[in-house]
Amino acid sequence: MASATKTVDLNKLKASKKKFNPGPARSRGGIIANFLFLCLVGAIMFIPMLYVFCNAFKPMDELFLFPPKLFFRNPTLSNFKSISTLMSSSWVPFSRYIFNTVFVTIVATFFHIILASLAAYVLEKRDFPGKNFMSRVIVLSLMFTPAVTGIPNYIIQSKLGMIDTYWVMIIPYIGGSMGLYLMKQFMASSIPNVLLEAARIDGASELRIFTQIVMPLVKPAWLTMLMTSVQAMWGISASTVVFTEAKKPLQYALSQIAAGGIARTGSAAAISLIMITPPLLIFIISQTQILDTMASSGIKD
Repeated sequence: MASATKTVDLNKLKASKKKFNPGPARSRGGIIANFLFLCLVGAIMFIPMLYVFCNAFKPMDELFLFPPKLFFRNPTLSNFKSISTLMSSSWVPFSRYIFNTVFVTIVATFFHIILASLAAYVLEKRDFPGKNFMSRVIVLSLMFTPAVTGIPNYIIQSKLGMIDTYWVMIIPYIGGSMGLYLMKQFMASSIPNVLLEAARIDGASELRIFTQIVMPLVKPAWLTMLMTSVQAMWGISASTVVFTEAKKPLQYALSQIAAGGIARTGSAAAISLIMITPPLLIFIISQTQILDTMASSGIKD
């Protein structure tokens, strides 16, 4: 009898889902107009990336054409070959710069996501003295740009002996408040307290609740943090805090090549493509997961 009742309820639920229209009623003309508008916006956003891609394969004479042309006529790999030639003459191998950037990006991104998630879980789902004050401080810290905090950060890093080490690039980003604020707000809207209380009643530890319940539900938030962290750390220069050539990131080495004047315009175009490719690939790979998870995860009270 109970199984029959469940079957009937399930059929009613399926029927109600078919009848439910989540969006406002639109005419066919309105749908076409929205589609054309989105195509226009997408084209406007895609054209700069296409221009960077084409510039990387243009010979020097096409780079200086006026008015500039969007597409290349005689594609060449000479811009990338010139980068290889210039880097081969450096006493620090090019692979060393790549290793520095990859190492700093992976470590900073991993610990930023973990620490921001742990701190957001405590601030949002646990009660302790000073909780509201700390939340206000986090929101207030978002107002300060890196240019404002640059000198205090340098003084602190110098006192701690972090200058000219990998940690001077990693630790400041790990403690960034933007990821913490993002994670805290997402936990507030996506994780009901009753779900956590039910897990505690069943005997789950706080560590198990965090790893098996909280983190899967906030997957859109930490995937977004993953993309922003990789983008920020991949383009880090650290020219004011790292002085040893063997510890400098890829962005610094490539920027020195691009700063060589008009003769290196082609190399600068190729460098632009190299620097935007990894963050762009990560965005393309992760965006589908973010959209799918946002559509399916998160239990509301």
